[in-house]
Amino acid sequence: MQRLLTISIPTYNRAVFLDHQLAWLFKAIQGFEDQCEIFVSDNCSTDHTPQIIQQWQDRFQTTLFRWNRNDENVGLMNNIGCCIRAAAGKFVWVIGDDDPINEKAIAYIIQTLSESADLTWLNLNFSCRDGINNTLIFERCYPVDSDYVDSNGRAVFEACLRHNNSGVGVMTAQVYRTTLVQQALAAWPDLTNGEAQVYWTGFCAFHGSVKISPDTYLEYIAGTASWMRDKKQLLRMHYTYLPEVYAKISEVGYSKNFCRSLVINHFLGNNWRVFLGAIRRWPMLTLTIMSRYLLLVYRVCLYPNWRFTKFL
Repeated sequence: MQRLLTISIPTYNRAVFLDHQLAWLFKAIQGFEDQCEIFVSDNCSTDHTPQIIQQWQDRFQTTLFRWNRNDENVGLMNNIGCCIRAAAGKFVWVIGDDDPINEKAIAYIIQTLSESADLTWLNLNFSCRDGINNTLIFERCYPVDSDYVDSNGRAVFEACLRHNNSGVGVMTAQVYRTTLVQQALAAWPDLTNGEAQVYWTGFCAFHGSVKISPDTYLEYIAGTASWMRDKKQLLRMHYTYLPEVYAKISEVGYSKNFCRSLVINHFLGNNWRVFLGAIRRWPMLTLTIMSRYLLLVYRVCLYPNWRFTKFL
């Protein structure tokens, strides 16, 4: 019998964090063991991650627990892709190995998925904290007060992007209908884009009903991820990943005018200090990225029948 929910955890060389997250999961899943499966994808860790996984697999005796170890480090996005492709549940929830999650999150998710047969995307509202100075950035990502399912997923996704585009790209906040997010991966299999989660969310939202929880069920810690400490990755995120995703979602069915507005607002609101810092460190790389970024902005803004083209 198909389980209702696959809970997947991609991990790499973070055995201590994974141990803590699996301890949370062991407690939070009580009462829902037969409705869930657990899948852990180890991205060829060199620490004692395999031992931690094996120890917890032995403890989750009443829950289906599977795990995979990649033959080599395939990168974060490809490891997340492994989690999605391996999901056998009706819905899939990929969680970070270090994200603080409320113990009541699983109960809320199971209840919502059980009551909403046509749901394609569930967004868990979350708070955000600056991981560098430990200050709260915001208490709730989306100002939703009613706990209801909206049949117009397309409109909800568009509203989310206008309000706070980062909210649809926070991995642990998204629960997807498995068949749809797997279709999204098949439609755009190139996982070099670090913001592909936004595309997956838009794809799932476009094809059915959606829900945003009024209560927060996790806290996103900003500024501590390893890729955020990689200045070249930050450069690509600003001038490659997001504008590429904004153009790509036009292929899902979102209007070109909407996608054009996203690209324009991105251009007008971008943090150009990233560019100024990068041009001093890596002039050739930065000029290559910026020239292709500006070409995309030019094409999207001036040509009504523009089509998505991967530009880096």
